[in-house]
Amino acid sequence: MRVFTPNEVASGTESKYLGVLVAAKYTRELNSLPREAMPLGEEKKLTTRALEALTSGQIEFRLVKRRRREEP
Repeated sequence: MRVFTPNEVASGTESKYLGVLVAAKYTRELNSLPREAMPLGEEKKLTTRALEALTSGQIEFRLVKRRRREEP
């Protein structure tokens, strides 16, 4: 198991909290892929793969502001 420091996670994002959110979202995307799409020989956990991709700069993301609900 690889340990990621908060500084590593924050290096590709604005903050460590945003980094964890992006990695969690990417992990959910990896988990939704069919097992056949995963490369053979990759025995790493999905969270480790997501954090490695985030810290190496392989994940591109953008922040989208929430829409406010219009009150009736």
